[in-house]
Amino acid sequence: MATTILHVDSSPLGEASASRRLTADIVAALRAAAPGARVLRRDLVAAPLGHLSGTTLQGWGAADIAALAPEARAEAELSEALLAEFLAADTLVIGAPMYNFSIPSQLKAWIDRVVRAGRTFRYGDKGPVGLATGKRAIVASSRGGAYSGDAGRQALDHQEAYLRTVLGFVGIADVAVVRAEGLAMGEAARAAALAAAARDIAGLAPAAA
Repeated sequence: MATTILHVDSSPLGEASASRRLTADIVAALRAAAPGARVLRRDLVAAPLGHLSGTTLQGWGAADIAALAPEARAEAELSEALLAEFLAADTLVIGAPMYNFSIPSQLKAWIDRVVRAGRTFRYGDKGPVGLATGKRAIVASSRGGAYSGDAGRQALDHQEAYLRTVLGFVGIADVAVVRAEGLAMGEAARAAALAAAARDIAGLAPAAA
């Protein structure tokens, strides 16, 4: 059976986005290693998701989506479509720039719709249990500054650390990060960061075969 890749982007910078460049290169490398791969595309800027609302949560708890009011039904159907994409994917490629030490609100809105009790995790006798096991996630991380060095700088990272936590929470243990940091620290630093990320991407291909 052909592998399925879910390609998620969250940067609003379009062609100027480093994380979008990285996700495109990652998906290309994965497809080169598995030519029959199916790619599902979710651009969270081109098709933005709203913040969670009472209407959204109402739809999640409904026994019959068709019986909901139109707005709640539309929200419930969208959430089901996002969950279906997420669950169908063997590999997730997630573009995640760092904004104010964390992730863009566009990406958080998507996470809030795919991390769902009873769907991608459940609570057991010994605590939460991830239900989305057997998947691989590759995070394309871009950062203007440098946060992967000493412990003091790492303590400011609520971007990669959060994504590793939330992916692990739903049962995804195989998480790789392709990182380009220091992008705003001068042209030389930017070029070096992107070159390092390109080397990391080249090393991903054998694992996808």
